[in-house]
Amino acid sequence: MEDRPSRKEFKTRLELMVRELRKDILSGKYLPGTALPSEVVLVEQYALSNNSVRKGLDMLVQEGLIIKKHRVGSIVANPHQSKIVITLGCSPSIERDISLSRILEMFHKAHPSIQVNAVTITGPDSFDYLKTAQTYLEHGIIDVMTINNINFQEIMEHECTHLFEPLVPQTNMYPFLNETFSYDGQLLVQPLAFSPTVLAFNKSHFREAGLLEPDSSWTWDYLIRMTKKLTSEDRHALFFHVLSENRWPVFLLQSGISMADSAIGKTAFINPKLLDSIQLMRQLINDRDVFAHYLSNHSNDAENLMRQGKISMTVQNYFSMNEFKNTDIEYDISPLPFIHTPTTLTHIIGMGVNRKSAVKDAAKILVRYFASEQAQQAIRDHTLSIPGIKPIAETAPSFNSGLNRPASYSLYKEIIPTFRTHRDLGLTVRGFKKMGEILKLFLSGMMDTPALCRMMEEELQSDLISRRIE
Repeated sequence: MEDRPSRKEFKTRLELMVRELRKDILSGKYLPGTALPSEVVLVEQYALSNNSVRKGLDMLVQEGLIIKKHRVGSIVANPHQSKIVITLGCSPSIERDISLSRILEMFHKAHPSIQVNAVTITGPDSFDYLKTAQTYLEHGIIDVMTINNINFQEIMEHECTHLFEPLVPQTNMYPFLNETFSYDGQLLVQPLAFSPTVLAFNKSHFREAGLLEPDSSWTWDYLIRMTKKLTSEDRHALFFHVLSENRWPVFLLQSGISMADSAIGKTAFINPKLLDSIQLMRQLINDRDVFAHYLSNHSNDAENLMRQGKISMTVQNYFSMNEFKNTDIEYDISPLPFIHTPTTLTHIIGMGVNRKSAVKDAAKILVRYFASEQAQQAIRDHTLSIPGIKPIAETAPSFNSGLNRPASYSLYKEIIPTFRTHRDLGLTVRGFKKMGEILKLFLSGMMDTPALCRMMEEELQSDLISRRIE
């Protein structure tokens, strides 16, 4: 005689039945007004008792997905009568970056039984985004959240990976995107869009000055020499928000030095190439013939100055380039100038599902939709951001949306080997924040080079990235 299935096995089978039926309803396999398979069929299909099947169907009734009709069976409910509600936690810039409201409108039409409520999650700075969201995740207040590569590094360092539901990787995504959001062999965040940092420049300013436009051969020294001709009484050649976490790391990355890999015994923070990169940054921003003396508090300040014609060049990424999409500014982009190594910083955005969500299956459907071809095409058509699906990113928009796109939009394809993320600096997120504070003092002239080296060694030694999260 075969052993009776354990209570645990029955529970697993019941959960499987409910999960699969819920998924089939939400995906449209069973349309409103149609009947689910009979209880007899479900008993046989899932090897459950009649009482267990009824219990599972009652759960779907409570969720508003089905109604039970006497002598008819379980009927899929009208989505206008009841909906599953998903709470999506978002960063403040996500609307600009991926045209969030447009894709949500598309999603609601495709899945009328699911209602998504987007809430903005803010903290003192981007590094506190997870700290703010963690409580929401642990208590199931948000079901899905947008995450960037810095957030994900913080998730790993704070051992919060258990908060996120593993996802199935999509093979049509750029491979490095899935790698960035994977931990212990599992994809925890679905990549949606990405952006390398580039140099944006005003074409008419270069034409008026009789200068050739920037290209991949430009070094920072060459930029300084060539573009002094661009500065006049009412404009400067260059400006960017130096203290942005997506700007100053570029210079350190271009040294080719990873602080973690070079730290053997006494740290190698005094590596000449690293110091060259930091000193170049100070030289650049203090050259009043090149760099605008403007007191900025956000990266958007640089885009505003570009629109006003006050500067000729700025360091930005494709996400921030969306600030130009509805303007008539005559601009283009080129790879960043370099010092030691042609390297750029890449910013990646994705979505993760809260493992504790009470509507996890619906949350997964939402995330999959944002990574679908139709949603990714909407990002390509209506923003200047780069979608994660490679064939869509590398194909022209499906129609002429009238956006002000740079002629060299596709240059990112040629510079993929130069892509690096914040983590390639070899610092933890905590160390990254410390480095930013140290650079404030040095770049403002309140600290000399020997003091810079001492402080880096004293403050950052304990904040090198641990090998355990590789």
